[in-house]
Amino acid sequence: MTKPKLTYFDAPVSRGEECRLALHLSGVDFEDVRLKGQDWPALKPQTPFGGLPLFEIPGKPVLAQSNAILVFIGRTHGLHPKDDFEAAQHEAVMQYVEELRTLVGATLRIQDAAEKKKAREALAATTIPEWGARAERVIERGPFFAGEKLHVVDLKLHSIVRWFASGALDHIPKTVFADFPKLNGVYDAVREHPGVKAWYAKP
Repeated sequence: MTKPKLTYFDAPVSRGEECRLALHLSGVDFEDVRLKGQDWPALKPQTPFGGLPLFEIPGKPVLAQSNAILVFIGRTHGLHPKDDFEAAQHEAVMQYVEELRTLVGATLRIQDAAEKKKAREALAATTIPEWGARAERVIERGPFFAGEKLHVVDLKLHSIVRWFASGALDHIPKTVFADFPKLNGVYDAVREHPGVKAWYAKP
């Protein structure tokens, strides 16, 4: 291996896409390995924690867990705060995003349609708006989480809002975060960032 390698599913979503964006915005030439669903069962037992994404750099063991990967990329390439306390604040928000993903992700495994509908409607009624309200309170400045500069935490917030805004989750309105202007401001600022736009303009 002569350059960094990121492995994730072949989809522009979620944890892997955040890491791809972080590498792209950092100007890193990396191997973008995109797994098909049928390839995952064979790889899963070989991963550190049974999940994706995976990040590899020459001479180092495999790094797993999206937040760890993002923080590493951010620290290495100036997309994560140098101040330890400020960095911890960013990492707390990143973990908060993962908490919501875990709650919503559990509904992906519900087979019964009526049960899934009930579970998602409950999340949309209380859990997700409460999550959004708390996220809104910790975004102090804008347009990004910490002001004028984009950090990896912004990619994380953008990704979670994008998931809901896409309408991909039945029984959860695309407008579930409509009442949170600062959260949507981060989403918009990342979406309109020239580097992000260049990533999605790639063939």
